[in-house]
Amino acid sequence: MTELSVGEPTVFVVRILHSSDWHLGRSFHRVDLLAAQAAQFDHLVEVVRAEKIDVVLVAGDIYDRALPGVDAVALLDEGLHRLISAGAQVVLSSGNHDSSRRLGFNARLLSAAGLHIRTDPAAVGTPVLLPDEHGEVAFYPIPYLEPALAAGALGSERSHPGVLGAALDLVRHDLAARPGVRSVISAHAFVMGGAASDSERELSVGGLGQVPLGLFDDIDYVALGHLHGRQQLARPVRYSGSPLAFSFSEAAHVKGSWMVHLDADGLRSVEEVPAPVPRRLARLRGRLSEVLGSERFNDDESSWAQITLTDPQRPAEPMEQLRRRFPHLLELRLEPDRSAGAGPASYTEKIAGRPDLDVCCGFLEHVRDRPATPAETVLMQQALEAALIESMEGVAPGPAYRDLAAMAAETVSDAELHALLSPRGKGRRPGRSA
Repeated sequence: MTELSVGEPTVFVVRILHSSDWHLGRSFHRVDLLAAQAAQFDHLVEVVRAEKIDVVLVAGDIYDRALPGVDAVALLDEGLHRLISAGAQVVLSSGNHDSSRRLGFNARLLSAAGLHIRTDPAAVGTPVLLPDEHGEVAFYPIPYLEPALAAGALGSERSHPGVLGAALDLVRHDLAARPGVRSVISAHAFVMGGAASDSERELSVGGLGQVPLGLFDDIDYVALGHLHGRQQLARPVRYSGSPLAFSFSEAAHVKGSWMVHLDADGLRSVEEVPAPVPRRLARLRGRLSEVLGSERFNDDESSWAQITLTDPQRPAEPMEQLRRRFPHLLELRLEPDRSAGAGPASYTEKIAGRPDLDVCCGFLEHVRDRPATPAETVLMQQALEAALIESMEGVAPGPAYRDLAAMAAETVSDAELHALLSPRGKGRRPGRSA
């Protein structure tokens, strides 16, 4: 707790540093980011000390994958130790990139040392209670809730709004027994109104992963994770964004975190805390001769660069030529100017920005000259959803896959579906020989 003098009398406030989406162990177009991520911990520790931060609140995606590398694990261990030694409590929860089982190991013992880890959907209604001069602040860290895995534990419908809504019902039930307690929620979710970038993994197949902003009404502060751009959806509802850029779509982002002040009445103020930038991002576009010769690209020569060439015909050895001027060129795209007589669009251009399910169905139509049937669409959706679950935990998705298949059988009345799911016909269309 910190004294904040604003005239008379002195105001006591709780200072929270809201961060998320560290993605420890991630690379950027094959550039190792571990040194930059270590520098981010240096920055956070400096902010904790300089601003006398009481709580560092991290809203998921601590690691980049369910089975993180040993270097990423060592960096997290060292970073959390330094944050707590600097005087802050740390409250963090798992995201869709984390393995909740692995991240949550030993959580009860670590809580006594000031590190509060929440990964269990069934425990969302049990807060981390931290006292100050005005009473207590109840922190409810909600981990990422995969509907196929969390709906049973929460007794909710199997959808993103369903599981998150059920979790918030548990939070409000607990708050009802704590009159006057201020509330802070962290959640890893795609909330309607948020602006996405290219580096986030889809939360569901078919774009059904968004949840309404109204779920968070009447909470003093909501710390969101998942979207990588820092943004405000409502005064108390914000994404901190990732501290580093993970795609060129984030070139215009200002990375950092939010410093949140709570006083006796709840949310007092929120301030931007910019993060250090290891290297600028630049997105350049034009014909090869223009990109190589124009002075307007002088300031981009030291940047990590994405260059899109629009020459009607593919230039010879473009990467070699461009890297003489832009040594940190990481991505080269070729998008010929169609008005100049270039050939038809490439397959990559045609599928750019389309959801995974659309790409799969489109490929099926492309190779056999007829669209996917409802049954085949369901099967591809099941496979994609099962892959999402498997990537979260690093385990085979058998039970969840069977549940999804059962749901499909209830909603799709199609003889072809049953033929495809049968032991002899699995993976084959009816009427086609093996």
